[in-house]
Amino acid sequence: MDWLAEPMTLERQRDFGKAVATSWPSPDGSCHYGIFDAEGTVLGAIGLHDRVGPRALEIGYWCHVAHTGRGVITRAADALTRIALELPGIDHVEIHCDEANIRSAAVPRRLGYRLDRVEPREVRAPAESGRDMFWIKDRQSREV
Repeated sequence: MDWLAEPMTLERQRDFGKAVATSWPSPDGSCHYGIFDAEGTVLGAIGLHDRVGPRALEIGYWCHVAHTGRGVITRAADALTRIALELPGIDHVEIHCDEANIRSAAVPRRLGYRLDRVEPREVRAPAESGRDMFWIKDRQSREV
């Protein structure tokens, strides 16, 4: 992810948290959420974004490397997908990820999203392929 091209220091995490808190609600229609365990450890982050067109929302997520492979993001994305599809005026939810990000692509696959298309784009960070996968889940498929 291009926003993670630089190391995520504690200072950068705090700055991001302050920026999100002071700009609520976000002018771009985004909602950002932290994912924590019972002790308050940061496991990851997830967001719901109004940037993919009418009647649609996009989910974006990040998981701390120490907590990958445990279903943290899958559970959070499942909950946020269900919430988003219950919102008035929302017909579908999208998840976008780089084709090389196998872990990220596994999330929409597990949640019953369908791969709509793959499009080329500029490489923005190391290890990216420059090919975006666009996953979609609509109201009719939400119970899958």
